[in-house]
Amino acid sequence: MSAKNGSIKLVAGNSNPALAQAIAQGLDLPLTKAVVRRFADMEIFVEIQENVRGSDAFVIQSTSFPANDHLMELLIITDALRRSSARRITAVLPYFGYARQDRKSGSRTPISAKLVANMITQAGVDRVMTLDLHAGQIQGFFDIPTDNLFAAPLMVRDIKDKFDLTKTMVVSPDVGGVARARGLAKRINTPLAIVDKRRERPGESEVMNVIGEVSGHTCILVDDIVDSGGTLVNAADALLAKGAKDVYAYITHGVLSGGAAARIAGSRLKELVITDSILPTDAVTKAPNIRTLPIASLISDAIARTAAEESVSSLFD
Repeated sequence: MSAKNGSIKLVAGNSNPALAQAIAQGLDLPLTKAVVRRFADMEIFVEIQENVRGSDAFVIQSTSFPANDHLMELLIITDALRRSSARRITAVLPYFGYARQDRKSGSRTPISAKLVANMITQAGVDRVMTLDLHAGQIQGFFDIPTDNLFAAPLMVRDIKDKFDLTKTMVVSPDVGGVARARGLAKRINTPLAIVDKRRERPGESEVMNVIGEVSGHTCILVDDIVDSGGTLVNAADALLAKGAKDVYAYITHGVLSGGAAARIAGSRLKELVITDSILPTDAVTKAPNIRTLPIASLISDAIARTAAEESVSSLFD
């Protein structure tokens, strides 16, 4: 397979080698030979070991934990490709770290998502491809073309295969995620409920109010990121207390930091389904109620369309 102008080169950082290999297999292309290693003082060194002159290069790298290391790898790989005369460089970021810092949350605080977007652009990236941004307006932080892919079609297919939709309800775990949950509910033609999370006073536990009649339904919580897992666990308890039959969760990015996997495993959540945008840890892999949904086919299709200068949005029509 080749690009419309020049050959396709797939370069992988160290953030998620399994996903990079699966994307390469989906495109029937080998990963470009490259060395991404550390010096003794942990400085990152990159060497592209193939000719990439005039090529359409795609750098596959999630900026997940350790976020700063993986971000620097992305920047240095980009610089190496640019200095090796790659014709176009596309940063493929299955998970865009720092996305939750997309606005000033208080006085004298940064907008780190914009800073990271500037760094990626200044390094020499010509185009960005990412998956389920925390906030859609982050696309505007980049001064280069940005494709925000959606995991929803994969989730819809999985949900339709596994659930009786006449007894299913989609639930947003907080008010901020209503638009995302409404979109999924519309795709599978089910009702929508919302968990209203609030803390009445500092130091007091959060009160979960369920907006919608969930009694007797199988509830599916939908969100873009699960980190500590606390919100999901509390939302599941609140839904079950209101008479929900079972509670599942479909989340795009399984950050699952600290003891999150153990928290999910010990919860009343029937199953948490995440994509492999972030390389699962051993704890996540071993958790009995966490399942991974592969996204390599979605990303490889998007890369093929980008290289051929065809529509990417039509993947989601």
